[in-house]
Amino acid sequence: MPDESALRHEELTIERMAYGADAVAHAADGKAVFVSGGVPGDVARVAITQDGTSFSKGRVERVLAPSPDRVGPPCPLCTVCGGCPWGSLSYSVQLAAKRANVVDALARIGRLPAKEAERLVGPCAVAGDPWGYRNKVELAFARRGGRALVGMHGAGGQGVIKVDRCPLLDKRYERMTKSVAGAVSYLANSHALDIERIGIRASRRTGEVEVALWTEPGPFPRAQVAKVLGDACRTTSVVRVLTKGPQKARRVTGVERLAGRGHWGELVGSERMSVSAPSFFQVNTRGAERLVSLVLEGLRPTEDDGAMDLYCGAGTFTLPLARRCAWVSAVESYGPAVRDLRHNLDVARLDNVDAQGGDADREFPQSDADVIVVDPPRAGLGGAVVDKLSAQDARAIAYVSCDPATLARDLARFRERAAFAIESVVPVDLFPQTFHVETVTILRHV
Repeated sequence: MPDESALRHEELTIERMAYGADAVAHAADGKAVFVSGGVPGDVARVAITQDGTSFSKGRVERVLAPSPDRVGPPCPLCTVCGGCPWGSLSYSVQLAAKRANVVDALARIGRLPAKEAERLVGPCAVAGDPWGYRNKVELAFARRGGRALVGMHGAGGQGVIKVDRCPLLDKRYERMTKSVAGAVSYLANSHALDIERIGIRASRRTGEVEVALWTEPGPFPRAQVAKVLGDACRTTSVVRVLTKGPQKARRVTGVERLAGRGHWGELVGSERMSVSAPSFFQVNTRGAERLVSLVLEGLRPTEDDGAMDLYCGAGTFTLPLARRCAWVSAVESYGPAVRDLRHNLDVARLDNVDAQGGDADREFPQSDADVIVVDPPRAGLGGAVVDKLSAQDARAIAYVSCDPATLARDLARFRERAAFAIESVVPVDLFPQTFHVETVTILRHV
């Protein structure tokens, strides 16, 4: 940490939000300053915490003239908890900033002319309320002075922040964080129990609540954990997720059902989804429905079409495609998600899906599809997958992305192959109060 007394201070006007937690201002010499705690339009006294040759970093120490777009967030921990870095921005500014960040990525990384990027990117679509939208939160676990501490990750590496409620979680469950944190703290202080993290999934639609404790293999007080968590909150499932390996490369080795169903259920539109604790599922259910709608509107599948769904997860897009198409080839690399997908297909009584487990490049379907969905992780598609997609005769591809930078890189690759043209890019705000943004890009065969 820098010596607080030695920090230089500047009066700066905040100009815009970066793709990240920080805002952007410029010093008198023209150098960009990335400022934590700023809102576009603020005039603020900023402490310069890092002074580089091309840019500096700082934090707002005092707002001298607040922006009209500065709002008071509903959580007093907004500035110290890492969950709501944009919680002090008006929602309209958040939406505009997210669209601007997508446009910037397409122009700067995707090498699209600025006017073309502006034309292609639509307004940022809203997916429900900007607070109380999450179906999942993760709690951090640490020990301080030998005592267990459970709470949210603090902003800027501040450790674990104790919370009584989280306004990002569905309002019906927002105080569940306190109940679960108290129960886990009690368990960890009365048993030799070390936990990596705690996941809470809660659905207003199904009423299902799952608590997942992520731990290394070893002795574990299963019965006590199930009872204490069951007494603390109305869970429908309590599981233990077993992991091993280096901290940055953890892998799941198994899931133990401690109480209840052993999985979590949610409704996405008319589709019933069952998801195991290690599997990915969008934290914003209404947002997931918006993504599905945009994908289906863009692809316009028919009953005679064949479809391909790469990086399909537990089936968010696979199930609605299977109801509209003659067949679907679905590929997912993560084992627990493949098992969830097959279970969801069985429950839905859909037998026209070929679900394959494996890497999208190695398991790329042999049959030519008419419509294609790709929903890769943050790393994007990779050149080999773009090559194989570009060789397809499909009418259209829907590319669902959670990272504007890798989306822009991959779209540049598609443009180089010249088989598909970008028709539209729609940002979708699945993560209000944060800088994260999803996009649905439609590419048409040329």
